[in-house]
Amino acid sequence: MTLSLVLTVIADDKPGIVETMSAVISRHNGNWTESHLASLAGKFAGIVLVTLDESDDAGLQTELAALSASGIEIRAERGLLDHGDTHQLNLSLVGNDRPGIVREVSRVLASLGVNVLELNTECVQAEMSALALFKARAELQVPDTLDHEDLTEALEQLSDELMVEVTPA
Repeated sequence: MTLSLVLTVIADDKPGIVETMSAVISRHNGNWTESHLASLAGKFAGIVLVTLDESDDAGLQTELAALSASGIEIRAERGLLDHGDTHQLNLSLVGNDRPGIVREVSRVLASLGVNVLELNTECVQAEMSALALFKARAELQVPDTLDHEDLTEALEQLSDELMVEVTPA
C-alpha cells in the first residue's frame, strides 16, 4: 500500500541539506512529490510531501531521525486527504502592516470554516511612501456553502485600507 508522509525539517542553513534529505528518501524508494523550503534568519526550514510503499516507511523514518546527529531535525507524519464538501479559492491580500494582522485574517478564515492549505506572506516598502505593506497569498479550502463574495466581504471588514481579491482556484 502506498502512503503519504509529510516531513517537516529545520536546521542551521548550510549547503547540502536538500541533497542529504533527497538521498535518504531515494534509498528507501520514496518519491519527493512536493515541497516548500526556505532560508529564514539563518535557519533552513521546510515541509516535504513524500509518497512511498508502506514497507519502506520504518526504514525511512529511522534514517531521517538519525540525521539529527548532523543537526538536521526532521519530523514525519502520515498524511490524510479527506476534504469533504469543499472547493478551493485563491486569496490575495494587501494592506498596511501592523502587529496582529495575520491573527486578524486567520480569525476571520477560521470563523467561516476556511482551511488554509498554503500561505505566503511578506512585508515590503510601499513604492510611494516609507510605509510597510503586508502582502499575503493563500490557497484556501472553503466550505461549499461559502462563496468568494462573502469571504471577500468578511475580510474587507477588517480594515478600510485592506485590498482583498478572492478568485476560484
